[in-house]
Amino acid sequence: MKKILLLSIVLCSLAAGVVLAEEPGPTASLKPVLHDLTSVLGDESLKGKVHLTERRAKIMSLIKRGYDFREMSKRILGKTWRKIDDKERDHFTTLMTKLLENVYIGKLESYSGQDIEFVAETVKEDRAQVTTLVENDNAKIPLHYIMKNTDSGWMVYDINIEGVSLVSNYREQFKSILRRDDYKGLIKVLEDKNRSFLEEAQ
Repeated sequence: MKKILLLSIVLCSLAAGVVLAEEPGPTASLKPVLHDLTSVLGDESLKGKVHLTERRAKIMSLIKRGYDFREMSKRILGKTWRKIDDKERDHFTTLMTKLLENVYIGKLESYSGQDIEFVAETVKEDRAQVTTLVENDNAKIPLHYIMKNTDSGWMVYDINIEGVSLVSNYREQFKSILRRDDYKGLIKVLEDKNRSFLEEAQ
């Protein structure tokens, strides 16, 4: 009887340890990423074109902590993703990540200390939506981060800004290119676009 009681205590202790070690939820996972990101964006020592490469590297390093670019790329490409092999998927993800960096990092760099207010969290199984409000011209703009629970924890794979989904927006753009020029044509478009951003930055 004593052995059974002792075993029960040990099992309960282990169970309690599991609860205490439970991974953070979506909001708790996203907060430190956005906090560190705004710290870099507000760092005066990283301002200006002379620090562009260093600043972009720091920003992307932080974003990759909380964003699942492979899942994002998969959803953007849609059914075409199932038709390509792993090497092609890796290449598309690399190109898509670079495009998002080129298109959106410039907009992030205009950040001037606005507060980010976390206002809601909705979780359904392994999916979640975290809603934030960001001040812009005396108005509060809602940003919805769409997240998935992965082996690396909760990661963002889409952002919805005032009803516009980043993933859906690119998927619609790429559909016409895929119909007209097939997958190889889409890859060329992405490569050319990223090359043009690189030339502009030099």
